[in-house]
Amino acid sequence: MFLLNMLNNKLKMPDPASALKGRDEPIATAATHFVNGRSLHAPFAAGLKRAMFGLGCFWGAERKFWQADGVAVTAVGYAGGYAKNPTYQEVCTGLTGHNEVVLVVYDPKTISYAQLLKTFFEAHDPTQGMRQGNDIGTQYRSGIYVFDAAQEREAIAARDAYQQALGAAGHSEKITTEILPAPDFYYAEDYHQQYLAKNPNGYCGLGGTGVSCPIGTGIAAE
Repeated sequence: MFLLNMLNNKLKMPDPASALKGRDEPIATAATHFVNGRSLHAPFAAGLKRAMFGLGCFWGAERKFWQADGVAVTAVGYAGGYAKNPTYQEVCTGLTGHNEVVLVVYDPKTISYAQLLKTFFEAHDPTQGMRQGNDIGTQYRSGIYVFDAAQEREAIAARDAYQQALGAAGHSEKITTEILPAPDFYYAEDYHQQYLAKNPNGYCGLGGTGVSCPIGTGIAAE
């Protein structure tokens, strides 16, 4: 019964009043990107833009984006919850409300936001609610966190287009991806940054639906 109650708690967002509070000081993290050596922290080079996504365990999610041409920097962290500067252990309790997310800093002259959305939708199953595969809990929910109105419009169009594509492929489940204004981003600990570059045989729990997303290929949503 205890384990069942604990699992049920991890599938629900905590009440803000009872959520963990965190701390005022940021936790220690890496200064530079393990793969390309660039700074993980602002200010970023002129002309670069930011995007933020949650799509399950952030180890595999981050790799999907740093491998894309036009992505200058990626970093993993916590966002969308209540605790300030949380630790990984705190996030794993389900009592912070935070999602595991990837901050993507990209050059819009080389890669479009629509192409990032295509990567996002195809890299995971956005219909699973508070889980991704065997990873269960609010920290693994599907989320797009937008930095401006243009990103919000594109995110909604991509979600709706992908829902149509899923339906056409015989998938009846509804997309559960939350689309929200970008919240505060709290960097995860050093060892989480570019984890699968440091540990090439490390765990990656991501798995997509096998259905292509029409956004990002020059096909516009109707």
